[in-house]
Amino acid sequence: MKNFFKLIRVKHYVKNCLVFLPMFFGGVFFEKERIINAILGFIAFSTLSSVVYIINDIKDIEKDRKHETKKNRPLASGAISITTAVVIAVVLLALTLLCSFFIHNYMALVCLIVYLLINIFYSMGLKNKPIIDVVLLASGFVIRVFYGGAVTGVPISKWLYLVIVTGSLYMGLGKRRNELKTQTDTREVLKYYNEAFLDKNMYVCIALVNVFYALWSIEMPNPRMIWTVPAFVILLMKYSLDVEGNSDGDPVEVIFRDKVLIGLVLLYALCVFLLVYII
Repeated sequence: MKNFFKLIRVKHYVKNCLVFLPMFFGGVFFEKERIINAILGFIAFSTLSSVVYIINDIKDIEKDRKHETKKNRPLASGAISITTAVVIAVVLLALTLLCSFFIHNYMALVCLIVYLLINIFYSMGLKNKPIIDVVLLASGFVIRVFYGGAVTGVPISKWLYLVIVTGSLYMGLGKRRNELKTQTDTREVLKYYNEAFLDKNMYVCIALVNVFYALWSIEMPNPRMIWTVPAFVILLMKYSLDVEGNSDGDPVEVIFRDKVLIGLVLLYALCVFLLVYII
């Protein structure tokens, strides 16, 4: 069972919480029909993302066996056979389609199809193309937010969209930066990057995230939302400190390894909740 959870990357399901973001910021978090659809959407996106991870692991099984840490993955280590992994992927894909049937939203289904196709193309070779690889990594976060908006019927603010885009690019660049810095990854695309390029573009993205977030907070119905800007900036500073430290740059690993960062995320979420729903 432990190997099964490793194979489907349960820890990475935290990324799919972005599905709830439009509903949370939209002030409709406690509407029964929307929350049911959001939960179904979360399950659908989680199972589909697991399918993507399985496809990628099967494709990279030989490279992973040569990697310092990836060699311990269930497929690379032989703990789970390729045949078993394929069966698991088919079952998870069926579960994705079942949830999508109950959600019954055309645009939500389109988002899932686009996400799957992007990741298939990524695994088949686009991950070896500089810039394109980072853009595709970032697109996964953007699609999650738009998918969340589709399943809950909440329109996405243009400023929130830009916050997600630039923030996702920042995280993607940070992941590549740390893979390059440690030189323990076997990614072919790393030979096209250098730390100076990645650092400069990370700084541009994090500056834009802060600007776009401030503009989004001004657009919100509650003018007091502007109060959350300093908290948001501090949150990003702490994340940046971790990314530019000894982490591997993966957003999930960065967050889970830092209790202070988790605390800041929860505190920020509480502040936003109070301003959107209480004050």
